[in-house]
Amino acid sequence: MAATTGTRGRVRFGEWQTWYRVTGDLGSGRPPLVVAHGGPGSTHDYLLGLTALAEEGWPVVHYDQLGNGGSSHLPDRGADFWTVSLFLDELDNLLSGLGVADDYALLGHSWGGMLAARHAAGRPPGLRGLVIASSPASYPLWLREMKVLRDRLPPGVNDTLLHHEAADTTESHAYLKAMRCFYDRHVCRLKPWPREFMASFYEIYNDPTVYFTMNGPTEFHVIGTLRDWSVVECCPDISVPTLLTSGRHDEATPVTMQPFADLIPDVRWEIFEESSHVPHIEEPERFRTVLSEFLNGLLA
Repeated sequence: MAATTGTRGRVRFGEWQTWYRVTGDLGSGRPPLVVAHGGPGSTHDYLLGLTALAEEGWPVVHYDQLGNGGSSHLPDRGADFWTVSLFLDELDNLLSGLGVADDYALLGHSWGGMLAARHAAGRPPGLRGLVIASSPASYPLWLREMKVLRDRLPPGVNDTLLHHEAADTTESHAYLKAMRCFYDRHVCRLKPWPREFMASFYEIYNDPTVYFTMNGPTEFHVIGTLRDWSVVECCPDISVPTLLTSGRHDEATPVTMQPFADLIPDVRWEIFEESSHVPHIEEPERFRTVLSEFLNGLLA
């Protein structure tokens, strides 16, 4: 069960503000777990279950990346503004603003895992450990695997997707229905989708600026500015203990995550057999156990 209370606030980031939530005590003597959500262009909501770690003495910091949720919205900014560097700078600014830059652990989910890997490759002196959760090491790998997964959908589903993608009618009911077939298999297998998961979806579509610009209309049709981005080359520079997590049915397939396992020097990988892209929601108790064991190991 997630902790239900947390301290909320905003950290100034240049002309803008980054919304954050702290669950637990930052002065507890344990490094806080800072959580970077996916998207880009999603929000922290679907990762709120991780606040349960505060019950074990681990402070947990969630934040909404610029452009979404409680942070500053900038719908008029173009693709030249929404860059990886922007979000790396925002993360650095948050760590400094909260006074935790000297001692913290970092968990990134999906796009957030790539962001976290790039951050860790810079070898920040206060980083104690890294969790890369259901993240591809590169978007070219991701796109190749999306084709594999799409070709395995029930007959006719991918044909519908391809038709509407070619016609640029990805907001049509038929496309959304076919999209849901993929999402129910490879993004979240729970029925109905949990409230916190739906909350992040609603936030994306309330302001799709970042998601549509950097990613594209769906998880599997990546036509945005990130389509050629990779963190493979920086993996050998990650010097902290690293935990990889993914689901057996994950859209982040083993092929997309293998470079992390091959190239990060101190790494282990946990696969959740009953999960897809959100094991922390689909198998929350086991995910908490695995994460707790990893965090406790950082104190040894």
